[in-house]
Amino acid sequence: MTDFHTIGGFEDVWRPPVRPRSVRPRTVLQPSAASKGGARARLERIAARAPEVMVKITGRTKDGAHLHAHLEYISRNGQLGLEGADGALLVSRRDLADLADEWAGAAPADKSRRKDSPVSHSLILSMPAGTSEIAVRDAARAFAADLFAGRHDYAFTLHTDTPRPHVHLSICSRGHAGERLNPKKADLELWRQTFAQALRDRGVEAEATPRRARGVTRKAERTPLRKIRERQEAGKGVMGQVRQAAYREAAGAAFQGRTERTPWEQRIAERQQIVRGLYLAQARLLGRSSEPADRALGAKVEAFVRGMPQPDTQRLALARELRAANEAMRKRDGDHERSR
Repeated sequence: MTDFHTIGGFEDVWRPPVRPRSVRPRTVLQPSAASKGGARARLERIAARAPEVMVKITGRTKDGAHLHAHLEYISRNGQLGLEGADGALLVSRRDLADLADEWAGAAPADKSRRKDSPVSHSLILSMPAGTSEIAVRDAARAFAADLFAGRHDYAFTLHTDTPRPHVHLSICSRGHAGERLNPKKADLELWRQTFAQALRDRGVEAEATPRRARGVTRKAERTPLRKIRERQEAGKGVMGQVRQAAYREAAGAAFQGRTERTPWEQRIAERQQIVRGLYLAQARLLGRSSEPADRALGAKVEAFVRGMPQPDTQRLALARELRAANEAMRKRDGDHERSR
């Protein structure tokens, strides 16, 4: 097979938008995914739509009681053992209380700590349904050890009560040397890559690409907003102010002719045009290769681009929802009139 070459700027679509602030993992990302061999393997996975990992910060605990309640929750009130950084299992509610006291008790020793600084950070590491539960657990263990062992205490447990196997990981925010955990967006991108590599090391196809690399332009709904929306949809609350404002904007697009793209939506479309252009240019480069495997990969990349969703935003999606609801209501009214 010929050496794998990429066009200028191609791999930029995979990279985090800014440089991570935290220390890079020591082992699992070597050799780098940006190396030539790594780039080809990654393009193969992306074109084949390998499952995407999820690594999400779900919360921060503010004191010992809050941390204890969280540990009780993820351990299902002590029914599930939590594994610590040293491999020991916390198997009783007394163990959980002691751990919460230990982490919270270290906080006052940090003279630079702000009053609202968290005692711990809570993460979920997840994979789609059908993924080996054991592989997810073992990959999460490797992920935690590579990123935090020797720096921060942590404890984790596997949950299999939903179709998506997932691990809850709690990390003591204050490190052994007094440093504080303060992850940013780019750190999360790096953490996703670390988890994906740990899964691949265990024979599970997994990827961790930015949304733009997959043609996804809508941001994920923030957890507090999702919970407010779910309560409202279940009849247990009112629509949140953010959601109300979003529907007002969408109504303008749905019924008042305000369908022109906003500057933000225009920038999204332009960025997606660049991303798709880079993929197609790479596909053409592969298509000119004398190697059948290269040409086959080029065809897969072209098919991947054709299957990308069109650029979308919440405003436009809600506008479609409002138009569909309005059309359904008009149809029901028409049917009712005809039946009279």
